[in-house]
Amino acid sequence: MGSKFNKELQTLVKDKVISPELADKIEQYYATRDIGKPNKLFTVFGIFGALLIGSGVILMLAHNWDNFSRTIKTILSFLPVLIGQFITGLSILKEKSATWKEASATFLFFSVGACIAMISQIYNIPGDLGAYLLTWVVLCLPLIYLVRSNAVALLSIIVSTYYAVEVGVWRYRSNTIPWMYIALVLAVLPQYYRIIKTRIDSNTVTIFNWVLPISVTIALAAFVGNSDTLGFVMYITLFGILYNIGRLPLFESLKVFRNGSLIVGSLGTVLCMLIFTFRWIWKELPSNPNYTTTEWYVTFVLFVVALLILGYAIWKKGWRRTNLFQVAFLVFWSIYFLSSTIGVLPVVLMNILVFALGISAIKIGAGTFDFKILNYGLLIISTLIVCRFFDTGMSFIVRGILFVLVGTGFFLTNYFMLKRQQRITKQPKEAQL
Repeated sequence: MGSKFNKELQTLVKDKVISPELADKIEQYYATRDIGKPNKLFTVFGIFGALLIGSGVILMLAHNWDNFSRTIKTILSFLPVLIGQFITGLSILKEKSATWKEASATFLFFSVGACIAMISQIYNIPGDLGAYLLTWVVLCLPLIYLVRSNAVALLSIIVSTYYAVEVGVWRYRSNTIPWMYIALVLAVLPQYYRIIKTRIDSNTVTIFNWVLPISVTIALAAFVGNSDTLGFVMYITLFGILYNIGRLPLFESLKVFRNGSLIVGSLGTVLCMLIFTFRWIWKELPSNPNYTTTEWYVTFVLFVVALLILGYAIWKKGWRRTNLFQVAFLVFWSIYFLSSTIGVLPVVLMNILVFALGISAIKIGAGTFDFKILNYGLLIISTLIVCRFFDTGMSFIVRGILFVLVGTGFFLTNYFMLKRQQRITKQPKEAQL
């Protein structure tokens, strides 16, 4: 406990604000409150230390690798794994601190990956990068729950994403779909849910809140296949899922920048729908789509999941607290499947939808006095206007006038909202006078 805090307590006692007995109780409370809690900075340095030690060992071995016999190479390959298992087991049995557990689990995670790679090279075991990454993650998944390691959980998500992209995107001649990616992510979710329930405001949860939606967004490209246009439908549905997850009561107490699912879902929805405000995208739609492909099945499953999460959010919060961003994917599906063949109607409807999303964001920002959301809504409308410059025959004078109007709108909206906020802030003070 800091000396500044002690001085403040002494000042309060001297000014007879609190009694000396109460000051002693406060001092004892704050002195014992953090006992047993891990030092966050020490935990971070412990994880990085484990990474550096593992990297250093591998580099030293690699320097003299060709001079070793096969037997020595095999022993050296397994040695880091054995050391990592010993340290990890010791941290569990001796009930070491979270720093010990995270550092040892991280070291063991990379030791397993290095061991698999070296054994494959020593004995010329055939295989590809995708199989290697999958084996690595599967072997290390138990660590997440044996050690309660958040670092291993995050590393597993990252490597799983790499596996999905390697198998489903970078193999141009292969149409393999990385179904195991879904199983790997589902295996990590219980750990994610556990830390959400215990310490939702922690930085660890914030990192998970960003890594998971970004991972799913990247990995979905591996499920698109050759259906490029259908891929947009899949992504809009996925972004609807992410946005509605971010709106669940579970994340209601989080600040916006800590809610990665909400931000990724919102930005992704707007960007994808802006693409559908152009005429050319509707001309690319297949005239006779095949509804029996794997991509269509994936799209349908995503749609069902989005409906279930939306229904749960509405059941928990009610219709009145539901905004347009939550149901935007439903509106898009209606336009895509019911009016895609009716001339320019879908283009007009998509422009109206994106404009309505901008208005919705402005309304939310104005209602909560959040300038970030307010300007986000203005930015959506401004981007929509800029997009129309590319497929309409407006003159430069009209375009210039529109830019001036948009800029004026930015200024006036922020100005009046600031004035309103100041007026509301002053009202209680005036009432007290």
